[in-house]
Amino acid sequence: MPVVNLERRGHVALITLDRPEALNAISPEVAVRLDRIWHEVRDDDAIRVAVLTGTGRSFCAGADLGQMIPLVSGARQPENEWDEQILKDPGTGGRALLRNFDPDKPVVAAINGHAIAGGMELVQGTDIRIAAPAAKLGVQEVKWALFPAGGSTVRLPNQLPFSKAMELLLTGDLISADEALQLGFLNYVDKEPLERAMGVAEKIAANGPLAVRAIRRSARACAGLPEAEALKVESQFSAPVFQTEDAREGPRAFMEKRQPNYQGR
Repeated sequence: MPVVNLERRGHVALITLDRPEALNAISPEVAVRLDRIWHEVRDDDAIRVAVLTGTGRSFCAGADLGQMIPLVSGARQPENEWDEQILKDPGTGGRALLRNFDPDKPVVAAINGHAIAGGMELVQGTDIRIAAPAAKLGVQEVKWALFPAGGSTVRLPNQLPFSKAMELLLTGDLISADEALQLGFLNYVDKEPLERAMGVAEKIAANGPLAVRAIRRSARACAGLPEAEALKVESQFSAPVFQTEDAREGPRAFMEKRQPNYQGR
């Protein structure tokens, strides 16, 4: 059975990490398969939104310390095609964690359990986040004398208050889902995170796909820019949307009191 699964539900791609016996830790095989899936999400126009979740009691426990870390450090020799691919393309792991790869579609995280280390870094690369009440989140690499190289020293101080981000980065402590919600890191805490995430994803998928992608691109590109500069960048994304067929279909459907039929054109 694949350790990462992709299921299409209409215009929503459901991506499931499926190594419950290893708390969905990121092995070389997980990294390679997840990297391939993110490329598929980006390149398939029929996919408008992705939902990412895990099986079992963990969302993702981070890198597999028995497989991934010894391999990339040279302490373990490659044993299969997945190991070979990681050594051949060192960027695979980063792309799997959405560190140096953008799927160009909204990604909703359904955090079914603990998101730790690389699992937390994967969450940081998503756009909307729903966690189970018992979930705990944090980057614990420092406890094992490792660096959270999946983007945490860049993203976490931007996504949390600076002092709280530094506390998590330097102590390796975990926070509860409720605290993450209060800090604004999560959108919701829900007993059924996947059901809630799919509901959000379906709402997004029903909207104009070109508008959705342009809005997401603009929000990410404008983050941290001075307002005057950001407004110029925003115009570069907004202007083309008004020239699309979908931009004509949306107002027409509103006036005709019917559901719009967006084609992504």
